[in-house]
Amino acid sequence: MNVSVIGSGIGGLISGLLLAKEGHKVTVYEKNANIGGRLAFVRESEYKIDQGPTIVLLPHMLLSILNEAGVNTESIEFVRCDPLYHVHFSDGQIYKKYADKEKQYKEIEEQFPGEEGGFLRFMEDMEQRFELGQPQFLESSFHRKKDYVNVRTFQSLYKLKAYRNVMGNLKHYFNHEKLRMAYGLQTLYIGGNPYTTPAIYSLVSFSEHKHGIYYIKGGYASLLNHIQKACDQNDVTIKTSTPVSDVISDGNQATHIVVDNETKKTDAIIMNGDFPTSASLMNKKAPKSYKPSSGCVLLYLGVKDEYQNKEIHQFYLNEDFSGNMEEIFKNKRIPKEPSFYVFNPSKIDSSLAPEGSSVLYVLVPVPSSENVDWKEATEFISNYVLDTMEKKGFHHLRKKITWMKVRTPKEAMQEGLYSGGSFGIAPSLFQSGPFRPQVQPFKEKNVFAVGASIHPGGGIPIVMQGAKLVAHAFSEQFKTESERKEVSMHEQDLGSLRSL
Repeated sequence: MNVSVIGSGIGGLISGLLLAKEGHKVTVYEKNANIGGRLAFVRESEYKIDQGPTIVLLPHMLLSILNEAGVNTESIEFVRCDPLYHVHFSDGQIYKKYADKEKQYKEIEEQFPGEEGGFLRFMEDMEQRFELGQPQFLESSFHRKKDYVNVRTFQSLYKLKAYRNVMGNLKHYFNHEKLRMAYGLQTLYIGGNPYTTPAIYSLVSFSEHKHGIYYIKGGYASLLNHIQKACDQNDVTIKTSTPVSDVISDGNQATHIVVDNETKKTDAIIMNGDFPTSASLMNKKAPKSYKPSSGCVLLYLGVKDEYQNKEIHQFYLNEDFSGNMEEIFKNKRIPKEPSFYVFNPSKIDSSLAPEGSSVLYVLVPVPSSENVDWKEATEFISNYVLDTMEKKGFHHLRKKITWMKVRTPKEAMQEGLYSGGSFGIAPSLFQSGPFRPQVQPFKEKNVFAVGASIHPGGGIPIVMQGAKLVAHAFSEQFKTESERKEVSMHEQDLGSLRSL
């Protein structure tokens, strides 16, 4: 079959590879000059740093899917982060998070005496919920109403405590507010407010302990080199700087795509743009209104020094964390004292900058809002972040900066991210699991979708899992159509025999 993939994010590329291995002819259309979507590098002279994702989670899932898609993973070098990261509180206290449960127990015993038992209960409960949630909510789709309107699904949602929010759930394990902050901030990885995001997402923090956090030598976006080779070997055609401007449907299925004013016939389509932005290709009316994830202001820095005393991943949390989140998610304003994340990959990877220099990446959660003056906001945020970093151990940082680039939700929106949200649609209760857009979201059943806004959700390994769901749904859809045709032909043959 002739399959058109619109968008070359990780979901589109892996979907295309999986289908190519099944013998389909796959063509990927990418509007930008480079493949990868959010998986990209920011470059300046001899410096480079990841533009988007930096924290590598669920490494075994990631490697398993890459191998299944035909990607040679032998030369991909994973480095385990130990400690996972440091959490810096405004009063100067630093909490170290470890993958090793015994190390973590001792850290809690030293920093927050009396909270050790809560940590052990958290790990035990989350282990059970992960085993329940993975097959039912990560590895399954919800195409039909009966797939989720059933006793089993609702029982699972109850057992996963989906009716609680993440911070409310953490009150059942930790008495100290700082520990709840340290185990709730992970919803920000996918643009969710920990005070409203359902407790299912507490599994992210658990997974950091269970599966670890890793760094890929050369940067997360270096995966694209390996994926490109696999595409070449499996005859997946990639056309960059080639936007698809329209999809033509006969009402039952998509029949053509429009590229450079040329109409091309297609048997199936995989949408990999940010849903629901990409959905506009299928429907001239405004798509359903979704709640976007948070946005972020990103600072990329080249620095004439190496901060070897600083961990690769660090979080700097404002004293009023709940107020911080309320400003971002409810009031849609920039907090007066923003919390932020710092990525310091040069600590373990000398290939990213010239000798004696390094790169830094700062992510500041902000509202996804068109009502923010991003020029003014960027100036304030940059000054606040650099001042805070200098006070927190990045000594003389301003003087050592050789270059700095900034990315805001305004640029994200211009590039097609829904409402400027950096992580797809928000992971709210009614935008998660069976309530999130599925891999066959349109009446045209030969059109599939994959990406951060599609079930099972955001994050590189999870989007790749979504690509597997696309491949499975594709196989089921066309197997069903083939079976229908066989039945029809059989009935016709019987009718002919009867007429004799």
